[in-house]
Formats: sequence, structure tokens, C-alpha cells
Amino acid sequence: MYRFAKAALNLTGQGARQVAVRHGSSDISPDFHAKYGTMLMVAGGAFCAAVWGYVITSTGISWNLSPVGKVQPKEWKE
Repeated sequence: MYRFAKAALNLTGQGARQVAVRHGSSDISPDFHAKYGTMLMVAGGAFCAAVWGYVITSTGISWNLSPVGKVQPKEWKE
């Protein structure tokens, strides 16, 4: 780590070339997102749909989507 920091701080062309050679020589593996991205998106969507399906059907929440005809004024008290 010390060598990397020293080479990165070295503003000469030699230091920049050393940093570029070290990082360029590593094996290029497939990108994580290219490999697992679609699978993670599908799994996340299925999980979200399952949770909302449970909430909508099993929790007993009364949704009261429209208050029209359901809200009644209280009697006036003097």
C-alpha cells in the first residue's frame, strides 16, 4: 500500500506509468453487474411483489381509497 501511495503521489510520468502498469496487468474478470445484474433485478422485483402482495391481502388494513360518502359531519354541539 505504501508503494502504491508513493507512486500515486509522484507526479512525474514514471510514477503514473508504474501505477498504470500495476493496474493494467491484473486479470480482467467479467463485470459483476454484467454477470449478476439481471438476476438481482428479477429477484428484487419478485421480493417486492411478494411483500406488497402479503401487505395488501393478509394484514387486514382497511385502505379507504376514497372518502366520498364515508365521511359524515358530526352533530353540532352548543
